[in-house]
Amino acid sequence: MREQYRTTELTVADLAPEPIEQFTRWFKETATNPAIHEPNAMVVSTATPDGRPSSRTVLLKHFDEAGFVFYTNYGSRKGTELAANPYISLLFPWHPLARQVIVTGRAVRTGRDETVAYFRTRPHGSQLGAWASHQSSAIESREELLARYEELAARYPDDEQVPVPPEWGGFRVVPDTVEFWQGHENRLHDRLRYVRVGDGDDWRVERLSP
Repeated sequence: MREQYRTTELTVADLAPEPIEQFTRWFKETATNPAIHEPNAMVVSTATPDGRPSSRTVLLKHFDEAGFVFYTNYGSRKGTELAANPYISLLFPWHPLARQVIVTGRAVRTGRDETVAYFRTRPHGSQLGAWASHQSSAIESREELLARYEELAARYPDDEQVPVPPEWGGFRVVPDTVEFWQGHENRLHDRLRYVRVGDGDDWRVERLSP
């Protein structure tokens, strides 16, 4: 089960001066490609303080010069792991384009105002779901989950505002490295990685062997 990637070479000269601008270029191309379902889907990897990793797919909801933002229940497995160990990795697997973007950095919680503003944009059902699900906790059955949801739906009908759960919010991933991976024939892939220099906004680019 192996595929030969036939794509255009990615050179340092092709890259934007900083990684968020380069990510924006690739994301726009990805978002308009009908072969890619949910281009903002990313694999989020966290780890316990003793190094035991876990991964899951999450949707990217916002990105800018400050970093990459997603939302979750702070009591979930990823939320508790990030509370103890803020180091994190993101992977965008854009297979139909033979591209990947890999981000490493630190996760910091978004401000409450930012969280509330995003929560208000979610569909009503998703707002209720944030209350119904005690994310990552064990439950007896799906019926238990649906019963909680129905109870909330009766309490907060469509025309009533749902409050933001206190344990629900965002994480902003502040990148230390951002790698742009372009697949090629014979596994001679292009891997160009931005590395943050110091604590500022300066970056250097290095080419990695595939």
